Amino acid sequence: MKILIARLNHETNTFSPVPTRLEDFGLNGPDYDADAYAANKGARTAMGAYIDLAEAFGAQIVTPLSATANPSGPVDGDAYRIMTHHIVDAAAGCDAVMLDLHGAMVAESTDDGEGDLLERLRMVCPDAPVAVALDLHGNVTQKMIDNADVIAGFKTYPHVDMYEAGHLAGSVLITKLKGEASPALAWRQLPLMTHTLMSATQSPAMHAAVEKARALEQRGEILAGTVMAGFALADIPAPCLSVIIVGKDKASAQAHADALADDIWAQREGYVYHSPPLSESIARARHAHDVPGLAHPDCGAANGPVLLLDHSDNCMSGGTCDTMDVLQEALAQGLSNIAVGPVCDPETVAALFEAGEGARVTVDLGNKRPLESLGIVKAPLRVEGTVRRLGSGEYVISGPTYTGMKCGMGRTALFEFDGVQVVVTEKTQEPWDLGVFTCVGVDPSTKDYLLLKSRMYCRPVFFPIAKGYVECDSAGVTSSNYDLFPFRKIRRPVYPLDEVSR
Repeated sequence: MKILIARLNHETNTFSPVPTRLEDFGLNGPDYDADAYAANKGARTAMGAYIDLAEAFGAQIVTPLSATANPSGPVDGDAYRIMTHHIVDAAAGCDAVMLDLHGAMVAESTDDGEGDLLERLRMVCPDAPVAVALDLHGNVTQKMIDNADVIAGFKTYPHVDMYEAGHLAGSVLITKLKGEASPALAWRQLPLMTHTLMSATQSPAMHAAVEKARALEQRGEILAGTVMAGFALADIPAPCLSVIIVGKDKASAQAHADALADDIWAQREGYVYHSPPLSESIARARHAHDVPGLAHPDCGAANGPVLLLDHSDNCMSGGTCDTMDVLQEALAQGLSNIAVGPVCDPETVAALFEAGEGARVTVDLGNKRPLESLGIVKAPLRVEGTVRRLGSGEYVISGPTYTGMKCGMGRTALFEFDGVQVVVTEKTQEPWDLGVFTCVGVDPSTKDYLLLKSRMYCRPVFFPIAKGYVECDSAGVTSSNYDLFPFRKIRRPVYPLDEVSR
């Protein structure tokens, strides 16, 4: 038996000015064929799980592509064509297909990147069953449902179960190949645009929904169940929450999908995040710092820093990683002993490298990418300071997400001014690890405040060294304030943009 296994991941923020080119899919572009296999064999990815399952099944494996890029703007049309053609061209003659996708890919040529790919694969090999693993933030479409046999998604956010989602989807497909089951796919989409902060699986509403899906699986009532929170920062018809059930027959699968969706709808307010004004958030951070010896219940160090989580400029949702709003407000309110990182500003990096370590320079920091889709243009922050350290910006993630993965921020400089140390980089980067600071000689645990361009993935690593955290919503392309976004394609009414009665 011949099984095609491929990975193509991108979460598209259609409002982001950050380009998504072919070379952005990996450290040096996509991995093809044997390199795609090597990149995932033994890895904790859905594609890694597929490889393990297919090899245990004794199948011949075809691995045409492994490509993943950080969230950013719509995928370049040629890049999308090249990558999807490489998958489709390898499909002829395959007996089954296992795909590691995201579910929220928008390209310049299509609003439904995954649905179009699946439709083309179905045309090439109409009799080959297809299994798909999706990110929890996928925007599911009818075309995706119509052209897949099995779909299973992540059940954690922050995501730590990529391998498990692939293993579940692939295992159900193999039962079909063996003739041991006839899985039936059902889904229900709600007119509900969730806020990403409320899709965390420790958030009460999302936690309850995911646990109901787990319970259905554990009781054997279904083969797989997924709550897809969706990714709302995409101007497409339905960037909304979905429930996907893989059942033993169509009728029962749909009944379970409808029942779980109805439960979610009854708790819809639990998926909405209400942002306080930025000035209020910074004031709360200062208060948290000033209370001696008291740590937030989620944090682990009574004398550690307070985290300022700038979730409006989070590169893992398409942020530019260069907005200065939170830092400016912190300085205005007198906060000091702050470490910031990373700020993506290649122009400033070039100036700091040219000046050299120890040099005293004046730079225009951040706010370089105009947020044209939001009608916002910000002026850089002009500051005078000292170049403290220059480096390669490389570090290795200690875990728990992507443990052992080598990361590179491009050339990286540590710039210090007015009680602030800023890690300035050539590339956008999620603060996956303390390494974003330690690679340039900063011990983040010694700071009073850490300003992180992050929404969620920093938490497993930074919360243990912090005494508290505050979520900061500034005017960026990953803001939780949907009023900033000029949605044009979305089907209305949709909650919470509109009042919706059902």
